[in-house]
Amino acid sequence: MSFDFKYRYKIGVISFIVIAVLFLSKCVNKKTDNTDSLSYTSYAGSDKCMSCHKDIYDSHIKTAHYLTGRPATENSVMGSFEKDHNSHSYSPELNVSMEKRDSGMYQVVHFRGEEKMAMKFDYTIGSGVMGQSFLTWRNDKLYQMPVTYFTAAAQWSNSPGFPINKVGIDKVITARCLECHMTYAEGAGGTELEPASFNKNSIIFGVDCEKCHGPAAEHVSFHTKNPTDTSAKFIVNPSALSRTKQLDVCALCHAGNISKTKPSFSFTAGNDLADHFSITELNNTAVNTGNIDVHGNQFGLLKSSKCFLKSSTLTCNSCHNTHENERGYLEIFSKRCISCHKTEEAAFKSITHNSVTAIEKNCIDCHMPSQPSRAIAVFLEGRETPVASLLRTHFIGIYPDQTEKFKTQLPK
Repeated sequence: MSFDFKYRYKIGVISFIVIAVLFLSKCVNKKTDNTDSLSYTSYAGSDKCMSCHKDIYDSHIKTAHYLTGRPATENSVMGSFEKDHNSHSYSPELNVSMEKRDSGMYQVVHFRGEEKMAMKFDYTIGSGVMGQSFLTWRNDKLYQMPVTYFTAAAQWSNSPGFPINKVGIDKVITARCLECHMTYAEGAGGTELEPASFNKNSIIFGVDCEKCHGPAAEHVSFHTKNPTDTSAKFIVNPSALSRTKQLDVCALCHAGNISKTKPSFSFTAGNDLADHFSITELNNTAVNTGNIDVHGNQFGLLKSSKCFLKSSTLTCNSCHNTHENERGYLEIFSKRCISCHKTEEAAFKSITHNSVTAIEKNCIDCHMPSQPSRAIAVFLEGRETPVASLLRTHFIGIYPDQTEKFKTQLPK
């Protein structure tokens, strides 16, 4: 009887310890993952970063990330407002014109010459490299506007995915949409997972410093009070994260249509993306059959590439300096390829490589060619088929047709 009591006592103590450890571990995890307490006041805003990191700030504000979500102003909205260049026609009787009025810029719907509706340009979405879409407030909800600016054609067009024979005005913008174009937007109403509306005064525009380094209000407060302490506190240095967590920061917006399991904006740098989203693994079959669009899922394409699979350290930041606008500088990116693929090695000296002078200055056109996107395809006025934007694939590989095209364009 005594033995049985002692045995039960020991089992009880062990069970208590196990439960206590599990409970405490949950508390610790909850403390390190600050999503429960995250709010607009958790953020400092990039202007606060500028006071200590001016050089980085000055270069970052020129990047597509920073410019991808902004208030709509005459400086941020591309496209002409001049007569004969300021409209998109759906039919001889129906068109939308872009107009400047005393109270701002508007997309104005006209039917048979009569004004039916005017929608104010409130936010610009997209840096303008491929194009821009625009958002308008209606009460406390955001809607995508019917007309987009398409950079490749330098003209206004029907917004991607909108009906081509009528003016679409009812596409509601979700928190998940904003999550990839804003650093933070405070939701209200609806459900915890999907708010019904947003607070106009609690939005941090663009993919800003805190999107990659985490909310910085506490960091700024501490270092303002302790200016001599040069050890960064209460901030994330992405380069110090594990490879997976570094990739997670980029995958948040560059991994395609991942489904959220926690509210938008609850994921911050240093968290595990899989704790916030349901992530489907990609495979080479999907890549090779073209089932993954070149836009939006750069992470999936990269992850399926041999360069990624054969490396234990390659991340997005191995090639991209997110603090600088390096778009179009193929030689810079090619130098980063050469840092792994040494030109003096036998494997590099292929027939194609040997036939091209200064091949190391442009690896990109052959191994990451521009391809049409199905996601960014618009109907231009008078066209019956959509026109697609061209984006560089991040499935790094050998493209014989592109290689031959590249070789024919070289100077003789």
